[in-house]
Amino acid sequence: MCRLAAITSRDYFSPMENVIALETMKEGHDGSGMGLILKGLGGEFKELKDYPVLSGICSEAGLKTLDDYMNKLGFKMKYTWTPKTRPVKGIESRDYYFARVYDYPDMYRDKPLDEKESLLMKTRLSLRKLGEKDESIIVFSFYPDILALKEVGDPLQLAEFFGLEKTSLKAKIILAQGRQNTNYAINLYACHPFFIQGYSTMTNGENTAFVPIREFLMGRGFPGYIGYNSDSEVFCHILHYTCRQLGYPLHYYKDVVTPLKQAEIEDRPDREAVTFLKMSLRPLCIDGPNCVIGFTPDGSCFMLQDTKKLRPGVVGGVKGKFGLMSEECGLDSAVPGRERSVDVFPMKYDMAIVTPDAEEVTVWNQLLG
Repeated sequence: MCRLAAITSRDYFSPMENVIALETMKEGHDGSGMGLILKGLGGEFKELKDYPVLSGICSEAGLKTLDDYMNKLGFKMKYTWTPKTRPVKGIESRDYYFARVYDYPDMYRDKPLDEKESLLMKTRLSLRKLGEKDESIIVFSFYPDILALKEVGDPLQLAEFFGLEKTSLKAKIILAQGRQNTNYAINLYACHPFFIQGYSTMTNGENTAFVPIREFLMGRGFPGYIGYNSDSEVFCHILHYTCRQLGYPLHYYKDVVTPLKQAEIEDRPDREAVTFLKMSLRPLCIDGPNCVIGFTPDGSCFMLQDTKKLRPGVVGGVKGKFGLMSEECGLDSAVPGRERSVDVFPMKYDMAIVTPDAEEVTVWNQLLG
């Protein structure tokens, strides 16, 4: 099993809080990798929220290829952040880790958001393809106010390697995964969290329904539904497809991935819509065990379980700061002063949702709709 540590806050905080939470849950990951996704960036990124951030890793040769490609498209670099790495035993350093802020090409500056999003996604995919054969370019995200950092190794050692305890890097939402290497080779594109056009998820579990889900998504004709180095990446794409492409509210994501029995649907006030979703999106039903944590473009964070409920998960906190964790000890680390008696442990019908700015946590129950 992997371990998941998500924190959402009204105020900016350091990714070290997530790393320390992962450390308290260390028996659940084997040090084969860590991934971080930061949303609502502070520090030096605070005044650059309208500009896309390209996050990734490249070799010296890959950096030249990347620069040439971005210049050709007309992107102009405004700011570069690189972690101040230091030697740590067991961590194999690569040439260049980066988060680069760009201004849009001139012809895109006044375009609507959907056209800008399409440009950013296609650019990310093209860069990925350019560097995929020799890993000279690895890109995790290209989107405004989002930064991704991933590497192979133990989370605490990686925090030391990247200098996270001293960096000015902060955010209001941070997802972190400590990886347990199971079915796949250690590949950074297989490292959670996953991100696409404002949506991000990370998962603890096994997605035994991976193949039919992947085939359904790849058949939608959307260029971003590719890759799948991990069987869990489809969870992020299902979220994107349900909410962005089809336009359904967030809670219907739960109905898509864990559909109710028809007799249970009949008691829902929106039974016609739920029945339609079940019939038309049946291939997107997950077959776990899985615990899924994620966020949406408006800053809502959520946790859900599949119907088997064989993976741990807890949500709790105080107004202004909530944690969504694999285990209670991780939550104790992130929000020690909370009222533990009101912690939420989502069961098979539940979807726990923390509202933007960490105002409150609500539990949406499928049976009640």
